[in-house]
Amino acid sequence: MRVIIAAKQTETGPSIEMTPIIDMVFLLLIFFLVATTYQQSEREIQIALPEAESGGPITTMLREIVINVRGDGSLIVGGTTMTLDGLRTVIAEAVDVNPEQKVSVRGDRDVAYGDVARVLDVCKASGIDAPFLDTVPMN
Repeated sequence: MRVIIAAKQTETGPSIEMTPIIDMVFLLLIFFLVATTYQQSEREIQIALPEAESGGPITTMLREIVINVRGDGSLIVGGTTMTLDGLRTVIAEAVDVNPEQKVSVRGDRDVAYGDVARVLDVCKASGIDAPFLDTVPMN
């Protein structure tokens, strides 16, 4: 008498490892979160913009210089506080590199008109044809 014991064979097809895929999804998520955060950092400085009837959405261009004029008249460009002479130097260097340089001036609604006018004067003297004045639409 012969007893045949058959070993149970299991066939497994190709499988996909999920761990590397999940790692890549998390890395992409972190990348896009960080990239978006840095893009908006200039516009998150606490400036209370004045209202205007024709105010539109703010566009961020790749080579745009954003000048923030706080209520006390101080200037912030690229996250650093600077003087009018420093601003003049930054804009002149940018215009030398890119003659069609775009500049947005964001003046606090409580800032003296003369402070914004001096910033606009520096922009014009440094070669900016048409600096933009950022406002928010009226509700």
